[in-house]
Amino acid sequence: MLEFKGNKYDYQLLKRVLKLALPHKSIFIWSAILAIVIAPLAVMRPFLISKIVDDYIFEYDIPGLTNMVILFIAVLAVTVVFRYFFIYATNLLGQNIIRDLRIRVFNHISSLNLSFFDKTPIGTVTTRTINDIETINTVFSQGIITIIADLLGLIAVLIIMFISSWKLTMICLATMPLIIISSYIFKEKVKASFQTVRTQISKMNAFLQERITGMRIIQIFNAEKKEMVKFKAINKEYTQANLNAIFYYAIFFPVVEIISALSLAIMVWWGAKGILDDSVTLGALVAFPIYLGMLFRPIRMLADKFNTLQMGLVAADRVFNVLDMQDKIQNIDGGVIPDHLKAHIVFKHVYFAYLEDNYVLKDVSFEINAGETLAIVGGTGSGKTTVINLLNRFYEIQKGEILIDGRDIKEYDLSALRKRMAIVLQDVFLFTGTVMENITLRNKDFDKQKVYKAAKDIGAHEFFEQLPDAYDHMVMERGANLSMGQRQLISFVRALVFDPDILILDEATSSIDTETEAVIQFAIETLIEKRTSIIIAHRLSTIRHADNIMVMHLGENVEFGPHDELLQKEDGHYKALYEMQLMGETTSTVEK
Repeated sequence: MLEFKGNKYDYQLLKRVLKLALPHKSIFIWSAILAIVIAPLAVMRPFLISKIVDDYIFEYDIPGLTNMVILFIAVLAVTVVFRYFFIYATNLLGQNIIRDLRIRVFNHISSLNLSFFDKTPIGTVTTRTINDIETINTVFSQGIITIIADLLGLIAVLIIMFISSWKLTMICLATMPLIIISSYIFKEKVKASFQTVRTQISKMNAFLQERITGMRIIQIFNAEKKEMVKFKAINKEYTQANLNAIFYYAIFFPVVEIISALSLAIMVWWGAKGILDDSVTLGALVAFPIYLGMLFRPIRMLADKFNTLQMGLVAADRVFNVLDMQDKIQNIDGGVIPDHLKAHIVFKHVYFAYLEDNYVLKDVSFEINAGETLAIVGGTGSGKTTVINLLNRFYEIQKGEILIDGRDIKEYDLSALRKRMAIVLQDVFLFTGTVMENITLRNKDFDKQKVYKAAKDIGAHEFFEQLPDAYDHMVMERGANLSMGQRQLISFVRALVFDPDILILDEATSSIDTETEAVIQFAIETLIEKRTSIIIAHRLSTIRHADNIMVMHLGENVEFGPHDELLQKEDGHYKALYEMQLMGETTSTVEK
């Protein structure tokens, strides 16, 4: 849980939050001006009531009374209008700031190294981007500016009270120390409880996101009851955190009501005596209960608003922690932006570790000539997928070099480099939207005819035409209403439409039904034609056409060469893998 480091830390954090308002300083200034104007307007109403009672009612001055009533209504109307604009302006300021901040946070998260997502639950990232940023809104809509407005209102009330009757004012202020002490205790208790609430929200979001995403696995392994027990525990902690905050509210507000009632009783008693000896006017006695309400209400609300401000700072601290993360791929200014790549790829003595010194790639070196196809095979955890992650600069290597067309990949503009590559994964990720939108990724620059041509080139057009609404068929989240083969075909067409120079197929032929296997194989052959390609595959029978095959074992390149050449090696890794898989296919055929 977040721990604040003291008042200096709070002050520095508040300064940083207020800097978010700089692009909207005109709204901020207008909000501050309105706060200054509202303060004296608000206290004019009880002051006018006092004057009406003393100077017009007892003097039977009906014309003057009428004028004062009209003035009172005018002041009330102006106050209401100004307060409307004040509330609107502060909320507009907050909404504009969090709108800009969401964009800034999303852009920053999009640029982070994939290792950030490896170690950070998606639910936690979602909480930072939505819940915490929304809470920052309260710093402006209910926090700093409204606190200033309330403080100005308090000063104005006290000035008018002293002008009207300093004796009654001193009586009213007699209970002020009790209000201040109780407000301070309340502020500290609620601050601690709300910090716990924010932590529990983050935990719950992370838990729910993970379980909803993995609901298929939960149901397959009949783990619903176990997960429900875990959720009940998290939900109980979250509920208790909220109840703790509610408990302090339930104590604080009645205590303040009792103190304010006590102050009112003392004031009425003293004021009644003052009227009898002519030291207090009746108008002052009528107005002072209103002054008292205007005095105690802001004090009571200030404690709550300070907590609101504090929670906004807690949320801001979490969001700034994300923005301050520099765990991202560095894109050099003025990087090379190629229109096309010849796509000659070289790995030179590459070492890479996801965690410190725990290398998953060790001294890996290989070369792929332009237009050639390299197949990578090996057991689980051998480093196959890591190779393609590094080629796309999803991670940075610790040692060695990766060259494309004789140039270190770090010299290329990151976006331009990735634009010249396409990856087809085993687990195809599809977004909610139409087939067409998933192929083009909602890029309006792509003409539909270009998509149709790409689908026809790889033999997928007929499959899409068979769908209800064809290319306008609505795809559910992650493609749940499509078969594995249909999802894979969408990813193949997507890759071809973007016309990459380097094509990467990561286990793209696994888990495919027999009906679409031939189409998928034809699609692969079409895609890799005249392109530098890297294929990761378990089915060795599908990679015989590759120019070279690299065998990975425990993060090392143990064998490299064409299919026929590797089969000639006695006791070779590739030969053992091939014979083992061939034997398994033969056994399966005999059993059938």
